[in-house]
Amino acid sequence: MKLDFTKYQSMPKPSFSALDPVFFLQTFVLELLHACEQAGDNRKEYIEHIAHSASQFFEEAYRHDKNLQQPLDIEQYVDLILALKNHIGGNFSLASSDAKCIRVFNTRCPFGEGVTNFPDLCRMTSSVFGGIAARNFGYAKVHIAECIAKQHGHCKVAIHLDPKEARQQPGTEYLRPEESAQIREEIDSLQAKLDSKFHQLWLDTNKTRRLKGESPGHPVLVTESPPMRKVLQALNKVAPTDATVLVEGETGAGKELIAKAIHAMSARAGHPFLAINCGAIPETLIESTIFGHEKGAFTGAVDIHQGVFERAEGGTLFLDEIDSLSPAAQVRLLRILQEGELERVGGRRTLEVNVRIIAATNQNLEALIRRGAFREDLYFRILVVKLSLPPLRQREQDLPALVKIILQKLSTKYQRPAPTVSRKVMQQIRDYSWPGNVRELENVLERSFLFSEGGELTELELEESSDTVEPLNWQQLREQALDKVEKQYLIAALQRHAGNVENIANEMAITPRAVYHKLKRHGLSPSDYRVLQSGI
Repeated sequence: MKLDFTKYQSMPKPSFSALDPVFFLQTFVLELLHACEQAGDNRKEYIEHIAHSASQFFEEAYRHDKNLQQPLDIEQYVDLILALKNHIGGNFSLASSDAKCIRVFNTRCPFGEGVTNFPDLCRMTSSVFGGIAARNFGYAKVHIAECIAKQHGHCKVAIHLDPKEARQQPGTEYLRPEESAQIREEIDSLQAKLDSKFHQLWLDTNKTRRLKGESPGHPVLVTESPPMRKVLQALNKVAPTDATVLVEGETGAGKELIAKAIHAMSARAGHPFLAINCGAIPETLIESTIFGHEKGAFTGAVDIHQGVFERAEGGTLFLDEIDSLSPAAQVRLLRILQEGELERVGGRRTLEVNVRIIAATNQNLEALIRRGAFREDLYFRILVVKLSLPPLRQREQDLPALVKIILQKLSTKYQRPAPTVSRKVMQQIRDYSWPGNVRELENVLERSFLFSEGGELTELELEESSDTVEPLNWQQLREQALDKVEKQYLIAALQRHAGNVENIANEMAITPRAVYHKLKRHGLSPSDYRVLQSGI
């Protein structure tokens, strides 16, 4: 691989005479990781391997000095990680500690001010925290909330030790080396199985294009991040069944891809897969489109029309934005789910249907039920299995693979070689919140690809990306506003009552179970408020 030094021209750096070993090694380590990304290798595996190997070396040195044989307890673990960072020039202190979470605070980076050029080093060095914790406690999730490398002026790091408590928290997960390898092998096997099923599905559904000599690429579900690994494991369990599935997720997060994956991995893969966006059909046509109509059912109905249920017979029907269905359409859909039969609009003959339903929404259906905008009985019919698709901002480990796949598709589309991505651009991609999710990432990369010169993307015009996000309707805006107010209230209540859920339930005049449900939906954990925050 040719090393391109032009990427360093915009980076502040010491003069040649002032170069030191730290800067020298920083450059080599980060270029190695960046080269792995460009080659398509999983950078996370390298970091995890480094975390376990390096942390074991440091832990053994600590054990030797302290004459320790047994697994570390919380107090010894805290002493080790603080001493480790402070011995190499940091200024770390303990903010809070209990059996579920340890929080540390730092005011001086061991790597000096130059670390602002290398924010990835924070993730690498904090991975040592995760490696030591995983070996001694079985599990760790490390979250760098703030760091000097991103010019916050200090570092705030949380090490979560309880898998259940950490489930809704951001961060990178670490397991014991043998457990990590076992899970990696399981995920790789499931990923290979899904890729094979996707490939066969696309061969079956693109026969005409293949006869013309075209070679359409099949979709790929990227599952390097912990949230997407959980989705893949759930897919493997639910796909072989005929269970109705509700996929929840933000606009552009890839809900239709999840539906296709379920279909591809099911026994229905040899039958049709039909996707319909309920929100894109005029209300006057939605019943006819979905359920079909008889000749003369209404003005303009000059012939019999088969709806998507009949055309998807034996296969899978994906109903996106199911929250947009009219009350009458909801009643018809409920009957199909209950009885397995339908009547066309204007018809009197009952037709049996054998179709699997996968529904999707970016709305809070429970809130719609409370307002009378969605039927509760239909909600529970489609809620046999619920899959929550994480937004792209929670899938940092998936970004390199997604970027590579998108650029390869653009290369085929525009008949141009796929470019590599500079480290500066990759860091921009990681730092951006992607409110439009994967769809926005695709649009931004396509625009950057079209205006790029040479074999490397060096610019990413994110300020234009807001145009790619679909506009919110009044209902969505209202739901977002209500959710924001509810979350702010819950945070204030958690602070007032020091995480006591029963007190919060009494204050809100609801059950503790309802409070826990709301906290889970907003990604809040009472345990985070039961300890002194000390600046974190």
